[in-house]
Amino acid sequence: MASVVELDSVSVIRSGATLLDSITWSVGETERWVIIGPNGAGKTTLLQILGAQWHPSKGRATILGERLGAVDVFELRPRIGVASAALADRIPKSEAVRDVVLSAAYAVTGRWREVYETEDYARAAHLMEMLRVEQLADRTFGTLSEGERKRAQIARALMTDPEMLLLDEPAAGLDLAGREALVATLSEICLDPTAPATILVTHHVEEIPAGITHALFLAGGRVVAAGPIGETLKTDVLSDTFDMDLEVSRAGGRWSARAVIPKHARPGLGAFSFGQARL
Repeated sequence: MASVVELDSVSVIRSGATLLDSITWSVGETERWVIIGPNGAGKTTLLQILGAQWHPSKGRATILGERLGAVDVFELRPRIGVASAALADRIPKSEAVRDVVLSAAYAVTGRWREVYETEDYARAAHLMEMLRVEQLADRTFGTLSEGERKRAQIARALMTDPEMLLLDEPAAGLDLAGREALVATLSEICLDPTAPATILVTHHVEEIPAGITHALFLAGGRVVAAGPIGETLKTDVLSDTFDMDLEVSRAGGRWSARAVIPKHARPGLGAFSFGQARL
């Protein structure tokens, strides 16, 4: 199986701080990965490498068969679909949703003087229908709910028929209904054998859609574990990743995690002194 990502001892150092430390990792073209880790683990930095936005300080990074540092990234980036909060911040709030999706064909945010073909309009319409935002085509991006924005961004990310799809915390900021609806849509994408290799970043195992095949756990810029999700998403691995006692469970094809409550903190055992007389 061909690889879309090959990282060999990749480190990223900025202002003396090591953001990624000797990451060795590969992603196959039919695989769907989730990257899990706490704040500051290096998840966003890793996505910057995968999206050809940053170069490694040390090591070798090969993306879609091209080595970073020896390829024109402006030719490489259109082959990668990205949906992230950083990208959303660059989309003009006055831009029509149809144009948010369509303008990905030129890798720009905000339509100007680009010329689009009939096929471009047809693909944008198809993707908006697939992501269930076709009824919002004439609405401006700034008037959408958070869930609607997320869906529009994913439609945009798929516009160029990318070879790799990067989703940076796609469910962040959504309420329960919005999260579940989006996770269901992401499951459809991940389970589709014609979809591109997909890499999704999240803090929460509850946001992992069906169809994810592998998991990478990061903490402090280092890999804690990586491999098939059924073998790596375990209580001990997640506990090591977040540096706290956690329990992992799975039901109905979905994952969940919760903290192990210490005995001294259980109700009725006097863990706190509420109700005692104040001095």
